Amino acid sequence: MTEIGRLLGSGKEAEVFEYGALALKLYRHAAAKASAFREGANLAIVARLSLPAPDVHAVGEFNGRWGVVMDRAPGSCFAERFMTASAPFEEMAQLHRRVHQQSGDGLPSLTARLSAGIRRADGLDASSRHRLLSELESLPDGDRVCHGDVHPYNIHGAGQAAMIVDWLDACCGNPLADVCRTYLLLRHAVPERAMDYVETYAAMSGVEVGAILAWLAPIAAARLTEGVADENDELLRLAGVS
Repeated sequence: MTEIGRLLGSGKEAEVFEYGALALKLYRHAAAKASAFREGANLAIVARLSLPAPDVHAVGEFNGRWGVVMDRAPGSCFAERFMTASAPFEEMAQLHRRVHQQSGDGLPSLTARLSAGIRRADGLDASSRHRLLSELESLPDGDRVCHGDVHPYNIHGAGQAAMIVDWLDACCGNPLADVCRTYLLLRHAVPERAMDYVETYAAMSGVEVGAILAWLAPIAAARLTEGVADENDELLRLAGVS
């Protein structure tokens, strides 16, 4: 068994370590077996699409924690460049569009995942929950790969070597919903830059900004299930809940 090396990165759900020439993503919770296998399966699905994603090599239990062995991401993450005047909006949008050009066949439904999140979310009264589910149902579904968590910390390297990591939430659905999810994440982290990204993606794709933001209320409501308590008040407001 390869020795687990130094810490490469850390997030809310998992830590990533050196694992020989590869990387080992270990989930923080001992009961995260399902998450490890889900991400491994998602990576196996997108591998056949030649997307900028790491290849999966193994899923298993390592020192009492479940994890995924995968290719190691190259270089530094986009976050180190994102706060500069030359933030890589176009490069990020091009990568995002490359993902969205592929069929999401075999991945779970994005609309179904959002619906389940709205049904489970705390802080929603029955009327708001019904309104949000109806709003979600009225939005156009899709059949493209949606990463589910594209943000500057999940993109590493540059140019042809750029790689998007963290495919746990990959789904099949409407790409505009995926861009709106990125907008929501950027809005909390770098609010002054979030709309710039939406406008860049919209201009490159020939879509309306309004069509992207139409997904904001149901996406914000579904995020209430993700344990980000410091965002809850803003998420409720974006979901239209007073």
